[in-house]
Amino acid sequence: MKGKNITIDDLAIMVQRGFSEAAKNNGARFDGVDKRLDKVEKRLDRIEKLILADHKERIEKLELQVKELKDLIAFN
Repeated sequence: MKGKNITIDDLAIMVQRGFSEAAKNNGARFDGVDKRLDKVEKRLDRIEKLILADHKERIEKLELQVKELKDLIAFN
C-alpha cells in the first residue's frame, strides 16, 4: 500500500485537531470534577455548622454549670 505524502501544514492541522479534541474532553471532565467538589464543599460547610452549633451549646451548658458551682461555693 502506497502512503500519501503529508505536508507540514497537513500535519500541523492534524495535531491541532487532536489538541482541540483533547481540550474539549478534558474540559468536560473538569466541569464534572468542579461540580463534585462543590457538592463536597457544601456538605463540609453543613457539617462544620452542625459541629460549631453543638460545641456552642455544650460550652453554654458548661458555663451555666460553672456559675452554679461558683454560687454553691459562695454560699458555703
